[in-house]
Amino acid sequence: MTRAYVGLGANLGDRERTLHEAVVALGAENGIEVVAVSNLRETEPVGVGEQPIFLNGAAELETILTARELLDRLLAVEQRFGRVRIPGEHGPRTLDLDLLLYGDEVVEEPALRVPHPRLHERRFVLEPLAELNRALVVPGRGDVESLLRGVH
Repeated sequence: MTRAYVGLGANLGDRERTLHEAVVALGAENGIEVVAVSNLRETEPVGVGEQPIFLNGAAELETILTARELLDRLLAVEQRFGRVRIPGEHGPRTLDLDLLLYGDEVVEEPALRVPHPRLHERRFVLEPLAELNRALVVPGRGDVESLLRGVH
């Protein structure tokens, strides 16, 4: 079993309901157990044009799936909730599930980078991770609590 962390986000529709239902959908997947879910928090969109406020959080999972298999499940759940991914576009979304951490592994594959390449720069990702596990270490970056202190 591998401990993985997934970022949760939505800024269209009934955000809270969508995120809760998405977590339930993840837990119903074979090979995935939801261990814990952070509190959800409203956050401003980062690095994109004008769009609605996000609701963000994180989920802690135990999985027997590989990182690629887990990512494929995340993308499938997003699609079930109406998410259409357009490469290079960061517009509003019904659901955003990002694979943030997969054990202590570093994965560099086409369309899959773990740890998530910008998680160490984003308060809206680090805060829920710290809530789930203050001692959590991001491979190659350090512990979440230290990273959070360095983000403005």
